[in-house]
Amino acid sequence: MGIADITFYVFATTLVAAALLVVVARNPVHSVLWLILAFLSAAGLFVLLGAEFVAMLLIIVYVGAVAVLFLFVVMMLDVDFAALKAEMVRYIPLAGLIGIVLLMQLALVYGTWVYSEGIDQHLGSPIPPLHEVHNTRAIGLILYDRYVLPFQLSGLILLIAMVGAILLTLRHRQDVKRQNILTQIYRDPAKAMELRDVKPGQGLRR
Repeated sequence: MGIADITFYVFATTLVAAALLVVVARNPVHSVLWLILAFLSAAGLFVLLGAEFVAMLLIIVYVGAVAVLFLFVVMMLDVDFAALKAEMVRYIPLAGLIGIVLLMQLALVYGTWVYSEGIDQHLGSPIPPLHEVHNTRAIGLILYDRYVLPFQLSGLILLIAMVGAILLTLRHRQDVKRQNILTQIYRDPAKAMELRDVKPGQGLRR
């Protein structure tokens, strides 16, 4: 057993253990921290597979943005998790049934899984060859050259979905004082301040 095999087993064991602790941890902050460890372990496995670009995406996007966002939301929201867990007890039978169905589906998929012919040759000689084009450059050529139109269309669809979600959830409240930039720019300095001569021993009255 070489150093690569030992590293794989270390990352894989850490990933499985961290994923299990994400589910069973009582403190949600601890769950998010275990989730970050699971992401880092998965990134290590991607590096071992030679997919450095995917590993960096996993660290930058999921660990640096999503997991940190989860952590801030969990820490800032004053949520009574004990009450939530008490409510979730009623749905344990349904959750168990759904879990059993998912496990049965995974077993069916695993039982009928077949490899295509010549898979060993394709794994041994990736296209394009690694000594000619690095995998990060190959992904960039595929996304921004061969499939640039579908890539741009998918980005446009996500932008439209984001704008639609903002418009659907935007509510203008009349009782909230909002900033009016044009009013601030065109205000008259002579009317913005008022100088009053306050005599000693007297207060200021409106």
